[in-house]
Amino acid sequence: MQEECLSFGGTVFINGVILYVYTPAFLQEVLLTDLILTNAIKCCKMKKVFCSIICLVQFVIGSAQMRKAPAYPLITHDPYFSIWSVTDTLTASTTKHWTGTDQSLLGLVKVDGIIYRFLGADEKVYKTVLPAADEKAYTATYTETLPVEDWMKPGFNDHSWKTGTAPFGDDAAISKTRWLTKDLWIRRSFTVNSNNFNKIFLKLRHDDDVEVYLNGKEILKRPGASGKFLYLPLSESISHNIKTGKNLLAMHVVNTGGAAWLDAGLVDETKIINDNTIQTAVQNSVAVTATQTVYNFTCGKADLHLTFTSPLLLNDLDLMARPVSYVSAKVSANDGRAHDVQLYFCASTDVAVNTSAQQVKAQQYAARGLSILKAGTKEQPVLQKKGDDLRIDWGYMYIATPASPAVKQFISSLPEIAQACTPVNNVSKEGHKLFLNTIFSLGKVNATPKEALLLVGYDDLYSVQYFGQNLKPWWKKDSANTIENELSAAATDYKATLQKCELMNQQVYKDALKAGGENYAALCQLAYRQSIAAHKLLVSPQGDILFLSKENFSNGSINTVDVTYPSAPLFLAYNPALLKGMLNGIFYYSESGKWTKPFAAHDLGTYPLANGQTYGEDMPVEESGNMIILTTAIAQAEGNAEYAKQHWKTLSTWADFLSKDGFDPANQLSTDDFAGHLARNVNLSVKAIVALKGYARLADKLGYSDIAKKYDSLTKNMVHRWMAMADDGDHYTLAFDKKGSWSQKYNL
Repeated sequence: MQEECLSFGGTVFINGVILYVYTPAFLQEVLLTDLILTNAIKCCKMKKVFCSIICLVQFVIGSAQMRKAPAYPLITHDPYFSIWSVTDTLTASTTKHWTGTDQSLLGLVKVDGIIYRFLGADEKVYKTVLPAADEKAYTATYTETLPVEDWMKPGFNDHSWKTGTAPFGDDAAISKTRWLTKDLWIRRSFTVNSNNFNKIFLKLRHDDDVEVYLNGKEILKRPGASGKFLYLPLSESISHNIKTGKNLLAMHVVNTGGAAWLDAGLVDETKIINDNTIQTAVQNSVAVTATQTVYNFTCGKADLHLTFTSPLLLNDLDLMARPVSYVSAKVSANDGRAHDVQLYFCASTDVAVNTSAQQVKAQQYAARGLSILKAGTKEQPVLQKKGDDLRIDWGYMYIATPASPAVKQFISSLPEIAQACTPVNNVSKEGHKLFLNTIFSLGKVNATPKEALLLVGYDDLYSVQYFGQNLKPWWKKDSANTIENELSAAATDYKATLQKCELMNQQVYKDALKAGGENYAALCQLAYRQSIAAHKLLVSPQGDILFLSKENFSNGSINTVDVTYPSAPLFLAYNPALLKGMLNGIFYYSESGKWTKPFAAHDLGTYPLANGQTYGEDMPVEESGNMIILTTAIAQAEGNAEYAKQHWKTLSTWADFLSKDGFDPANQLSTDDFAGHLARNVNLSVKAIVALKGYARLADKLGYSDIAKKYDSLTKNMVHRWMAMADDGDHYTLAFDKKGSWSQKYNL
């Protein structure tokens, strides 16, 4: 379902009808309302699936009324700076990046000496026993021809084997040793000085089927593939097989098709001795609005009101682009007495790495009236990676708060829960995985709430490469601006920004409630931040606004047109300039001569490198239709066609293509590419007809009356032909020549 992954999302269908939409990779149950499903049914003349859909509607509506989210947005800014809680209770799991990788935030409150956890869960921390290649380069002997039976045993003579550097794979850009055959056998010797382990894990990434041996004994046999490292626990008996001194890890991997990859190591889970007196705060409620996620807790004799605010205000681009979220904790006594209160926050430096094996450097300093913790990788590989399941590993994360004698910040190698609220004197540190700690001493707290404010920011230095040029984020339009300035402004503007956020929360809810009722409004509030944070806001070298999306768990494309299309209504409603920012790059691609085909491109590359289409094939009718329809929508929203006028030559080229090839499309993909390639696609034909009518409307607005009349007449004729050719009695067909077939005609 590649193209259905709508920038942090996708759509599940039954017989062509939408069942539900899911959002990030772990957002598996966002439920649609009866309104959306009813409209989906009305879009096509389907009877055979109606009874089953009614049952599904009843289930969906009942579940939607629970007001539970599949994941809760905490820090949401762009495809890389995006942290979520994946459980209904904030303490039930570690917080994660939308890809599902841990990016841990922890929160504790101490009330009269009793500690309560209110944010996050214990995160596993590993000590390397045998490094994988993501941590340290290593060599191994290997062969691609079938060896004798005892190849995995320590005494085997592998002198005739080749020597290569890991990782082994078929991708020349990232593998150190190319592996292009079906089978690969690897032997890797290593020395252990002490085998006093807590719990050993095999750290493994493989593609495809793999078998692993330790000192001649099989420890794992696993089919399939993993695109990221798995941490697979080894039994105690296997762990005891690791000897003090020399050891051997041997592996055989089979490429059954597609990509090829092998890399492995061993790690020991660090035993963290936490204070057993730490209790879990009682979560009383959680609410999600357009810009905020709000929790309420009982922590013994105190109540805690915790608010995560990402001020993504579509009507204020400078504020929306500021890469700073607020975490506010208000504490008040609930028993009429005063209590001693301290708050503890901790953030893992995994927020600033692709994998936790990467070396990071952290420091604490003061600037602009703030106490600041800063961390990032030592390597700083700016814009050197592209793809789908990736986290940013360049730039720096920041944890800041207004400076005060009551605030202490420090850096540690472990989350300091065992000595919670006891700072250490540590202002700089290097390591594989560090933790940034902030302690607020609130003193005596009574029924009047006291607040602690934390600013969480990220400076990515450069955000996107755009046709060979590295672009800074929108907030660096003034090259002299700094992240310290942004953090300081966020702190100064805190109360005013919260008021603006509240107004936006109310407007989004009110508009969605009017459009579709309470269930729909709840969904729109949940989707608001996620939809915006699927994009990065920049200025092109030509001075145009760019608002570039990332397609997720698909092929990682940047600025995919058929991802832009379904997300457009949000931006049309609140700021059409952002939709222009989603179209400008595609127009530039054609108008610069870099894209020479007579139809629109599918994408601009693979995020974050927008250097030209990387998708394997074109979607001519789909993307040309989308671009014309979206341009028409902008004209309707703004009341004029000036934007269309700027790109009239390109729009005319695409309209000419659709007039010739759009009505009865050749064999090609459409956005519902789960159905595969299809010729004579009836739904795709609808897209072309609607686009051409939009082109006629634009021509009329611009005073090009002859063109408007020509395309008005053309589309009227197409409509009648379509209805006759697609008719199949009580419904319309999937394709013109496939009687007895079905599909949802969502393009109507």
